[in-house]
Amino acid sequence: MQRSSPKKDAILREATKLFSENGYWDTSISDIAHATGVAEGTIFYHFHSKEELFLAVLQKFKTELISSFHQFLDTHEFADGLEMLEASITFYLQQTRKMEERFLLLHRHHYYQIAEDNQKCWHHLEDIYSSLISIFEQAIIKGQKDCSIKPVSTKNKALLIFTLVDGLVRLNTYKLYRADELYNDLIESCRSMLQSTT
Repeated sequence: MQRSSPKKDAILREATKLFSENGYWDTSISDIAHATGVAEGTIFYHFHSKEELFLAVLQKFKTELISSFHQFLDTHEFADGLEMLEASITFYLQQTRKMEERFLLLHRHHYYQIAEDNQKCWHHLEDIYSSLISIFEQAIIKGQKDCSIKPVSTKNKALLIFTLVDGLVRLNTYKLYRADELYNDLIESCRSMLQSTT
């Protein structure tokens, strides 16, 4: 495995931006080389094809997103599972603002078409979504143990909550609606769905 270098990092950074803004098909290696200020051969030295470069962009995003969540959960204490869930939703929304370009990348439909024929791409996307849903599920399980969350199907409710949050993020990503304007309603809906009355 090649070690990271400033040029490689710059290539990944510019490729992320261009893939996000223009899509995979409308971004060429020439475009990335021009934006990065390197020769096309330099890009092919680090990545053997445009597809391999795209997979590297996706893998980097996956690693950073999942790592940021683990660090957040490891360094915070929560009074109960419901608080953990609400904090995780808040952190997720913060990350979507911090990584806005990469979430636009994640929400482009044709990358899922690529995933149909590319197992690595499929696994990266699956890992991202599964990890996020799992965090919500862990919070619900914790909440059921401490009685802050009523008995529910943990997997189904985690998926439903993720769908609510991700739908809001997509509206925000495409500048159709500001996610923060619906934040309180989102939290209230989750409480209504899950909060124990005992």
